[in-house]
Amino acid sequence: MNILVTLNSNYINPLKVMLKSLFMNHADEEFSIYLLHSSLKEEELSALKEYVEENGHQLNAITIKSDYFADAPVVKHYSKEMYYRLLAFKFLPSDLDRILYLDPDIMIINDIRKLYDLELGNNLFAAAYHDRGSVKEINKLRLKAYEIEAYYNSGVLLMNLKLQREKIGAKEIFDFVEVNKKKLILPDQDILNGLYSKHILNIDERLYNYDARFYHYYKLTSKNKVDMNYVIKNTSIIHFCGKKKPWHKNYSGNFHSLYKHYEKAAIGLD
Repeated sequence: MNILVTLNSNYINPLKVMLKSLFMNHADEEFSIYLLHSSLKEEELSALKEYVEENGHQLNAITIKSDYFADAPVVKHYSKEMYYRLLAFKFLPSDLDRILYLDPDIMIINDIRKLYDLELGNNLFAAAYHDRGSVKEINKLRLKAYEIEAYYNSGVLLMNLKLQREKIGAKEIFDFVEVNKKKLILPDQDILNGLYSKHILNIDERLYNYDARFYHYYKLTSKNKVDMNYVIKNTSIIHFCGKKKPWHKNYSGNFHSLYKHYEKAAIGLD
């Protein structure tokens, strides 16, 4: 399986934890990890490569030159790195036809092969949207001009690279940011939805992008079906969305102990 990650130095340890959870739950799989970055140091890359190879997999680091997006607009505290996942097809090997992008604030607890093998058809991506009524309506209103039906989360993206090379251009992305600068909240996610929402295959958030903040919401709206037993048995990807992260010392959440299990296996505990 091909896995894509993009990050800077601040997310190296969370990346290791995410990868350890992935490796531990896929004993019979071989992973090629593609890392897009522009600022990681040579010693950091070497350590990551050694870490991945020690676990029996392959790391392919691709450095994006700092001047590549010299003319690309940026928003607030978001850097040019926000473009990397959406334009990954430009930097990845041309013989790759699909790849699964994963945020580093993710934990894999069950098999993802079924997700990876999804038939994408004429869709550019497969992704999940977090179906909170008020949030969904606000995002649809913000991006009204683009007539989006759902606001997809960009933390888990199955990418149809072959079709993306044909259909996506950097200029349309840069133009979108330039025109919408004042109302972009999560730029990479807003770009994804504003331009490509109609070309995204919907996947079940409870299985492949479970928002760890909303355990009680899932349980309530499913009439207690999606409880802890359901998640542990069926959910493949838990996503720690939002500002509070499980590697922060003051974090508390329903899946904190489970995250600590993988954190200990990946990097030990202080």
